[in-house]
Order: sequence, then structure tokens, then C-alpha cells
Amino acid sequence: MGLQHSIAQWSLVLLLLCLGLADAHTIITYPGYRGNNLHTNGTIQAANGLGVAYDPKNGTLMYPYGMEWIYPCGGMPTSTNRTKWPVRGGAIAVQPGWFQGHQTALFYVNIGLGATPLNMSHPVVSPFQITGPSNNPYPGTFCLPQVPLPANITVVPGDLATIQVVETAKHGAALYNCVDIEFAAVNDPEIQEVTRHNCFNSTDLSFQYMYTTSGIGSGANMLQLPTRSTMALLPLLLAIGFGALM
Repeated sequence: MGLQHSIAQWSLVLLLLCLGLADAHTIITYPGYRGNNLHTNGTIQAANGLGVAYDPKNGTLMYPYGMEWIYPCGGMPTSTNRTKWPVRGGAIAVQPGWFQGHQTALFYVNIGLGATPLNMSHPVVSPFQITGPSNNPYPGTFCLPQVPLPANITVVPGDLATIQVVETAKHGAALYNCVDIEFAAVNDPEIQEVTRHNCFNSTDLSFQYMYTTSGIGSGANMLQLPTRSTMALLPLLLAIGFGALM
């Protein structure tokens, strides 16, 4: 049953990748995501420069830049079919996609609590950068095998939440994707098993850490690691170690 579920999920991912090949946008490949938002329609002129606008002729919404540009979840409403995710945190895998001209991108992973969160204001990992082999769309996926819950937040099985993944390009534009989850006990059989097939780091992608500055100035001491840097880097260190074991 698990193998059939995994095959079915990856078949869907491949289909969505083919549908979005022209734009090659972002997909959360584990534990899942709200739905296919690899969709662009209408023109910038017809939308009067808006990212989303109502088309009175067809009675539909226009997304001239693509749905994934829309905060908070790429134009997708809350899902009624939630994914089970461990109460202690769990894995997240992403196919970063994007399109030509962006060899680097920044990633943010946040969580919003409740059935329909008011916002996604709880970071679960510190922001990080990925680098691809060229300016072509990123190949493969990356995996964070153990993403923790935000500090000072406790959940129990049955609680609801939404995980948001944000990818920003070097010019500042952002793509949004979400997966709606239901927290479950760590031994819940409905939690999809994390394997080397559904959560892995492609060799063509590399991670870069982000730094902060104490102020504008000069000298070798200008760049400093963020506060609590060891905890901030833990998910990425786990990802590297997880990949090495496979």
C-alpha cells in the first residue's frame, strides 16, 4: 500500500512538472501540497498590473504572473484533504523549479496554526539559500528530513496547521506553496514513511548559509553568524547527513 501511494504521488508530481515546464515553479513533494497552482492566465494589461484580478467576461480570476506569486499559498484555498504530520515535526521536500535566469534563490519555511491560519508568522527553519549548476531551472529536489516546530509551541494529535514554503529570486519576487496538515502521533500509520525516494538531496543543488551584519562598515569582522546559529543550521546539517546515509 505504501509503495502504491508513493508511486501515485510521484506520478502526480511528474505530471505537474510537465504542466509547469514553461515556468518550472515550486512544488512541495513531501508531505504534499494544496494542489496544482502551476497556472497562468490573462494579461498584465487586462489585470491592470495586479497579480490577481477578476475577469468579468469569463467570471473567473486572472493570474497574469502565475498563481504561485500570490500570498500566502499561491492562490490555492485551504484543502479539505489534510496530510498527517508528526507532532514533533517531520520531513519537508521541495522541487525548487523556478525559471531561467535565477541560479540562486532564498527559501523560507513557516507554519500557521489552526484550520485556516490568519498568517504564517512562525518560522520553523532559518532562511537559507540554494544554488543550482546554471541559470536554467533547478534540477531535482532537496530534503529537510527533520523540521522542528517553532519554539514554545506545543501541539497534540488532531491539531490543524498549514506549512508554507516561500522561494524568493535574486530580484525579490516570491513564490508561495502550502500543505495543510493534521498533527498526528509519531507512530500513526497514516503518516507517509520518509524514504530516499520521496525525500532526497540532488547532487546538482547546494546550500549556502545566510549571514547578518552588525552594521555598515568595513573590516573582516563585518559578517557575523546569526544568533543561535547552531540551532538555525541544524535542519540543513541533518539534510546533508541524511543524504550521505543514502
